[in-house]
Amino acid sequence: MAHQQYMRTTGGSQQFGDTTLTKVFVGGLAWETQRETMRRYFEQFGEILEAVVITDKNTGRSKGYGFVTFRDPEAARRACMDPTPVIDGRRANCNIASLGRPRPSTPQGRAGIFLF
Repeated sequence: MAHQQYMRTTGGSQQFGDTTLTKVFVGGLAWETQRETMRRYFEQFGEILEAVVITDKNTGRSKGYGFVTFRDPEAARRACMDPTPVIDGRRANCNIASLGRPRPSTPQGRAGIFLF
C-alpha cells in the first residue's frame, strides 16, 4: 500500500519507469474527448507511451481530464509550452503532472504584501 501511494505521488509507473518529468496532466477536456483525440493532438510534440482519459468507474463517462506520458522529458516540456491548448474544440489546460499547475511568482521578500 505504501509503495502504491509512493508511486502515485512521485509520478512513478512500473510500466514506464520514472514518469516524473514525462507525464503531462491535461484538464478541462470536453466530455466527449477520447484518448485517441488527445493522442493525435499531443503526438506533434514527441513519442507518446500512453494517453488516457480518466472516466467514472460507475458510468464510464469522462471526468474531463487525462494524462499523456511521453518517452522523453523534452517532449513533455514542449507539450506544456502552451498551457491552454485547444483540444477537440475546447480550451484545455496542461502541465507536468508531478509539478502541478504553474503558480504566479511573487517578488522575493514581498509575498502577500501589495504596495499601492
